[in-house]
Amino acid sequence: MNKKEKVPYVVTSKSYTAVAINCAAKAGEWIKSRIGTVKQLSTKTSAQDLVTEVDKGAEQMIRKLILTHFPDHAILGEEGVEPGAEASMKALEAAKEEPYLWIVDPIDGTTNYVHGFPFYSVSIALAHKGEVIVGVVYDPSRDELFIAEKGKGAYVHGNPTLVSKESSLSQSLLATGFPMDTSFNLPQNMAGLQALLPKVRNVRGGGSAALHMAYVAAGRLSGYWELGLNAWDVAAGALLIQESGGKVTDTEGRPYDLAVRNVVATNGAIHESVLDTLSEAEATGFRKD
Repeated sequence: MNKKEKVPYVVTSKSYTAVAINCAAKAGEWIKSRIGTVKQLSTKTSAQDLVTEVDKGAEQMIRKLILTHFPDHAILGEEGVEPGAEASMKALEAAKEEPYLWIVDPIDGTTNYVHGFPFYSVSIALAHKGEVIVGVVYDPSRDELFIAEKGKGAYVHGNPTLVSKESSLSQSLLATGFPMDTSFNLPQNMAGLQALLPKVRNVRGGGSAALHMAYVAAGRLSGYWELGLNAWDVAAGALLIQESGGKVTDTEGRPYDLAVRNVVATNGAIHESVLDTLSEAEATGFRKD
């Protein structure tokens, strides 16, 4: 076989990855079928932080499917945690030592979903003793399934993904988000945007952290940063990027782990430039004493 030929990705029917794929696909199909039917719309930490009965129903579906196969595994899901940064950090702290921990965001991009804006995803990761070993991000709108296994690469449509080759900010397309915390994280994120925007080709804000990270893994974005994220926003996407040859750290350059909330994820080549720009702008999201 020619070394340049793409090798389709195949999973065994009983693998952790197969279960994650099945969960994401079934939940995604159901979520898509419910577009335009949302009857109960609630808010969490702010008027911008939405949750629907579809989020809750999708998470229940995913939980049931996981526990059918792996009844002894733990699950950390967005809709099973009280709103707010402190609650999410406590929930992670309580669960992160579990031998096997599934980390689930049933709809990453709920606001987009509610408005019919087709940029949302199902994000499912599995961590073994605190290290992510499986990551799946499914985009129901485009029927795109991004898959990563630790040490085995990352794939979309069954073909390997590779990060982009841009080596300078001036060539790069970045993405970011807009944190719910308007008192600190949002001003910090905007300061980072002001600092980076003049240096790069452009910046996009799609509204789904997991999809932004999947796009970095697939070479569609050069990089992504955002402040105040949670484990369920990032875990699957981080593995996708790492297995595609990219780099994920916090905004001060420390290696990614499940507790990282201020995230920089890039193709690797522009990583230090993004970190330096955020640092110079004092826009890392870390409070200075």
